[in-house]
Amino acid sequence: MSTLAATGIALLLAATCLAGALVLPSAASLWLSLERARSRLALHRVHVAGFEMPYLEGGRGPVLLLVHGFGGDKDNFTRVARFLVPYFRVVIPDLPGFGDASRDAAASYDIASQVARLHAFVAALGLGQAHLGGNSMGGFIAAQYAATHPDDVVTLWLLDAAGFDGAFDTDVIRRYAATGESVLLLRSVASFDALMATATHRRPWLPPALRRALAARGIRDRTLHERIFREIGVGSPTLESISSAIRAPTLIVWGRQDRILNPDVAASMHARIAGSELSMMEDTGHLPMVERPGRSAGDYRRFVARHVSAPGAAPRV
Repeated sequence: MSTLAATGIALLLAATCLAGALVLPSAASLWLSLERARSRLALHRVHVAGFEMPYLEGGRGPVLLLVHGFGGDKDNFTRVARFLVPYFRVVIPDLPGFGDASRDAAASYDIASQVARLHAFVAALGLGQAHLGGNSMGGFIAAQYAATHPDDVVTLWLLDAAGFDGAFDTDVIRRYAATGESVLLLRSVASFDALMATATHRRPWLPPALRRALAARGIRDRTLHERIFREIGVGSPTLESISSAIRAPTLIVWGRQDRILNPDVAASMHARIAGSELSMMEDTGHLPMVERPGRSAGDYRRFVARHVSAPGAAPRV
């Protein structure tokens, strides 16, 4: 078969897959598989502390463990991973209670409990020392992990991280406190669209089938996630008291247009975490790794190169 013919067939297959993702609800998993393949990530599963934790893994080199936020899942980092897998062994789990991980209605999902499960996950995979990153709730978990297990974290990457006083001082959180309703707790496909419009300044395109699938999962999880939301906001102590225990070089990234968590908190976080660096990302909302994956990965790679023996040259972004 000629190269031209092979290319034509590949393009036809890609177009067929895209068309299916646009119109078929069952095609959501196919779309995710294509995105993961593009980022050279493979899906695996492991049982940890009574939970099944699916995870994505790809690349070689030092381990980079990435932790998603509230209501999110491992695929929140799929797009940024394609810029990272040439330099790191990227590992991205679903936290218990989220994504495709198992749920236990009787379990606690406060930050300390999730830190303990993440530590067990690291042990189960034999990851050893790792670079660690997290977004939103995942940043809260990552920061507390770094404070609790300082010898295990090489660098810390916090993207619009929860956990500091004042982070919840936003209209989104004030509305929840006043009414019990939040854009983070889904009731319909329309509420998923409202969530994405609120969480991002540069809204990523998602195929309708995937939007419907993510909305359906969020609706099913609403009761559990309401409880988890309260546990995080009330049952988990803030990071101020333990921030001095973070010894890893830390890059704090915050989208200037974040409407979920208050961007003004970034400065106080920077002041309290010794030796940290702060990057305020313009024209970006709550999900820098989704909205600006190349820029986010490039900034982090250059940060690692400044603080650690770098695993290869910085990527072109």
